[in-house]
Amino acid sequence: MSDRVVSINRAPVLTLWAAVVAERQGHDHETALTLGKAVAGLNAQSKGRAIGVYGPPEAKERGKPKKVGLGEDFWLDVCGRPVPAKNTEDGVRAVVKDEPIDPAKVDKYLNSKFGDSLPAVREAMEALAQSYEPAELDELAFPLYEKFRPEIDRGKRGWGQKGDLDLDFIVSLAESD
Repeated sequence: MSDRVVSINRAPVLTLWAAVVAERQGHDHETALTLGKAVAGLNAQSKGRAIGVYGPPEAKERGKPKKVGLGEDFWLDVCGRPVPAKNTEDGVRAVVKDEPIDPAKVDKYLNSKFGDSLPAVREAMEALAQSYEPAELDELAFPLYEKFRPEIDRGKRGWGQKGDLDLDFIVSLAESD
């Protein structure tokens, strides 16, 4: 293992990675932050239901067609996931229910989770994202994340657990292409 290792849980790692991927796909920084947060939230919801952290959808949700009624104007694909989004006065933003995600809150979240390591982690992820063409990255983004994400215990025991994020390993994935 390298000297450049960050102990962190998976949610902020996926949030940042999805934001970096969204920027590589051409979205501005603020839009990308909101898309990253939405991808991580959607992933957490799916995973939480699969391992029993969250219950099944409420009855009112079950009969509704998927991808409707989330406050979206349209959908964007990021890391292989459809993300609800809308146009706002400030630009495109991912939404949760009817509320656009605030990029300043996502930035604050990432800074609080990564601390002083954030610039180095972002740099490693950007190197990896830049090693792929945007269209190619869309298909490979989540499998790449699965390669470098922190290892944690399986099932409920791993929920919220920290693991090691190896920045040199992330960079090596870019260099291996």
